[in-house]
Amino acid sequence: MKNAIFKDGKISIIEIKKPSLNSKGAIIKVLGCGLCGSDLVKIKHKKENIILGHEVVGIIEEINSETLLKKGDRVALGHHYPCFSCNYCKNGSYSMCKTFKNSNIFPGGFSEYIRVDENHLKYTVYKMNDRLEDDEAAFLEPLSCCIRAIERAGFSYEKDNSNYCALTIGLGSIGLLMLKGLRAFGVNAFGFDISKERSELAEKEGFNFEENKKYDVVFLTAGSSNAIQTALKYVIDGGKIIVFSSVEDDFKGFANNEIYYRELSIIASYSPGVKDIELSCRLLNNGDVKVKNLSTKYKLKDLQKAVDDSFENKVFKAYIEI
Repeated sequence: MKNAIFKDGKISIIEIKKPSLNSKGAIIKVLGCGLCGSDLVKIKHKKENIILGHEVVGIIEEINSETLLKKGDRVALGHHYPCFSCNYCKNGSYSMCKTFKNSNIFPGGFSEYIRVDENHLKYTVYKMNDRLEDDEAAFLEPLSCCIRAIERAGFSYEKDNSNYCALTIGLGSIGLLMLKGLRAFGVNAFGFDISKERSELAEKEGFNFEENKKYDVVFLTAGSSNAIQTALKYVIDGGKIIVFSSVEDDFKGFANNEIYYRELSIIASYSPGVKDIELSCRLLNNGDVKVKNLSTKYKLKDLQKAVDDSFENKVFKAYIEI
């Protein structure tokens, strides 16, 4: 079968053996996979021997499982699961769990087939509504990451959040997805980007920016340390800043006294918990979060072009058809 690897500074499509099912789990025929910003970071820093692709949608081709999933189901999935028993898990920091970090799909989402184990099926794999296009279903995992960040900010899907205003800085695909997630939670959501094109896209979706306003929570989804000063400018005293992206110039951080005298809370959010994936599935399947026409489609053979176009900001979000 075909599989994408990153080696010697470039992406190559090679032939490898199709994974087999030797224990409980499933073999999934991949329909497509979204290109995540984390994939781009790994490629940019020329990290080799890495698993590329995890925003997968596919059809279960073979399954041996105690779950209700069955052969022929079209599913989307998350690629990590925690142990639920370590101190990290007990404190809700699932993405810091050793099991979480070591679990993954095989051999990666940019493949014709992947193998998932029984714990994936129990905790991260969900059947998707037929009305969703494949590229829409592939937003399951990235939306779940946004949901975790929204919850880390103190919002609950079950509560009334209408008295709060949140600003998202950085309106790429994940920033716009964060805005849509905030709206689903009932938070008054606003978006800011230095790109006029991205700001206009957000405005078309109903997410404006108010220059003279202060915000209860600011979500940093821009991969630039310059966004830190913007966040400090617009967050209320006593407010929260949710760090949701890495930056290149890591030495430019938050000023200690700014945090201290204004009693700001700086909170990081990295990956989702299993309950976040479950809620993500519900929001997408019910149409509470709409992601239609956000992706540009590429074939697997054109994955390198999708990467190049993404680096050059020629596309909003790349989705690779397998």
